[in-house]
Amino acid sequence: MSNPIEKLFWSIALPGFGQLLNKKYLKGFLFVFLEILVNTQANFNTIIMLSFHGEIEKAIALTDYQWLMFYPCLYFFAMWDAFKDGGGGSERYSFLPFVFAAYFVTVGCIYSPKLKIFGVLFGPVWLPMLFVIPGVVAGFIIKAIIKKFTEQKKQALD
Repeated sequence: MSNPIEKLFWSIALPGFGQLLNKKYLKGFLFVFLEILVNTQANFNTIIMLSFHGEIEKAIALTDYQWLMFYPCLYFFAMWDAFKDGGGGSERYSFLPFVFAAYFVTVGCIYSPKLKIFGVLFGPVWLPMLFVIPGVVAGFIIKAIIKKFTEQKKQALD
C-alpha cells in the first residue's frame, strides 16, 4: 500500500529514506550519499549542535556556506520526489510549495550570518528553518493563483 505522507516524513528524517521505501534504490542511495557528503562538508551536524546550545556565533564561524547552500535544494527535492513517487502530488503545480520552500531556505542560509530579527541573530540553522514557513505559504499561494488563472482561461475558451 502506498502512503505518500509516510514517504514524505521518512524523507524529512533523512533524504533518501523515502526513495528506499518507494523501492527506488539507486535514487535512495544517491540521496543518502549526497546528504552525508553535503552534511559533512558543511559541518552541519556540528552547527546544529552549537545552535541548539545557543552558540550561534560559533555555529556561523564553523559553517561552510559553499556547501550548506546545496542542502535546501537537495532536501526539498528529495522530499518532493519521495512524495510524488509514493503516489502524492498528482495535482498540477503541487511541487510549488517544495520549490518555494527550498528557495526561501536558501535565502535564509545566505542571510543567516548577519540578519537579526528583533535583535536576535538566529544563525545558519534557525533562520533557514524560519524561512520554510513563508516559502511553503508562497508556494501554496502561487499554486492557487495559477490554478485560478488557468481555470478562468479555460472558461473563457469554452
